[in-house]
Amino acid sequence: MKKSTKTALSGVVAALGVVLMLFQGLVPAASIGIPALAGCLLIPVVAEAGVPWAFGSYGVTAALSLLLAPDREAALIYTFFFGYYPALFALLGRVRQKPLRALLKLLVFNAAAVSEALLALCLLHIPLESLTFLGIHTPLWLLLAANVVFLAYDYALAGLIATYFQRLHPRLSRTLQGR
Repeated sequence: MKKSTKTALSGVVAALGVVLMLFQGLVPAASIGIPALAGCLLIPVVAEAGVPWAFGSYGVTAALSLLLAPDREAALIYTFFFGYYPALFALLGRVRQKPLRALLKLLVFNAAAVSEALLALCLLHIPLESLTFLGIHTPLWLLLAANVVFLAYDYALAGLIATYFQRLHPRLSRTLQGR
């Protein structure tokens, strides 16, 4: 595939990701769902152009989302995890041992979740009391619940990628190569 085609695909996906992040202001309850959906837009870039192009598209989307998105926490969630995870998913897929691959995915997710939460507390001035509504161990319970949701997301992402390769990849690949 030509470099200009990869650039165009990455740019279009980045633009769609930014538009999706801007729409997040219309649906405030989707502060996690929309960043996850915006991250899924990287699947065609990973498949057709490669992982480095996907990280480039993620970088543009993350930077513009942090600058323009109405919901700063959603922009942080995209930047710290959902934005790059489909590209990282492809890289971690190269790890042959399933338990090691699962452990690496959980380590990345937990590092991202804790970093995003701490940054949100500091930058967005979220009161610490809002994280102790179930007692002092609330943050641990929330992190445990987030890990369960992450495992479901990871499973769903694997299915979405498989569906992409079965249904869309043959057509998009031919289109992008001019056949």
